[in-house]
Amino acid sequence: MNQSKYLEQHIFTGLENLNDGFDSQAIFYCSESDFEVVLNRVEQLGIGILGIEPWLDGEFYDVLSCTDYGAAPTDPSWYRKAFDDFKARDQNLMYAASYQVQEGVVERK
Repeated sequence: MNQSKYLEQHIFTGLENLNDGFDSQAIFYCSESDFEVVLNRVEQLGIGILGIEPWLDGEFYDVLSCTDYGAAPTDPSWYRKAFDDFKARDQNLMYAASYQVQEGVVERK
């Protein structure tokens, strides 16, 4: 199983993809509430997040990465803090992220 299929089956299942074609179909965008679910699932499965990229009204808004926080991609403290920082801006953002799934995790599933 490749990483995209793994994410689709274990992270994004049951969530609404808000990407209506404004970006590559390979990128899953979701609401703030669905992204909270994504973060919970990612943390539970030990998947890394390299960066979080929210969009506002179909336009690029900002990006924060694990390197901005001096943390490993699998450290939930950085992506939880980044998400809280984005939520504090009080915008209606759509969220996407770049993920790091270890090969052994994908192969086991």
